[in-house]
Amino acid sequence: QVQLVESGGGLVQPGESLTLSCAASGISVTYSNVDWYRRTLTHERQWVAGVSRDGERNSVKGRFTVSRSSAENTVYLSMNNLLPEDTAVYFCSAKCVNGPGYACLSNNVYWGRGTQVTVSS
Repeated sequence: QVQLVESGGGLVQPGESLTLSCAASGISVTYSNVDWYRRTLTHERQWVAGVSRDGERNSVKGRFTVSRSSAENTVYLSMNNLLPEDTAVYFCSAKCVNGPGYACLSNNVYWGRGTQVTVSS
């Protein structure tokens, strides 16, 4: 059974930093594309950052950095200089990608339930 569990959210003041974790089980983040999204108060879903199976990392904001730990089977989202508009539920998704030496059991996209980030003074 595949599970993605986000953690690290909370209430912070503008300008502070947070690092979110997406801990995976039943799927290897090393062989997956893992993305971070957020859902705002208006229920809009926004892509935030992602790391591909090949290790390529991208983020929509320069203040956000995504990283991956194969040993911990976890993907992190580091967020700096947080703004009130960053307030949202942050959640991750993972999709196994077939490649040399590794065949996925499933090509489904899996989702976590999210962690709340609130930026307020």
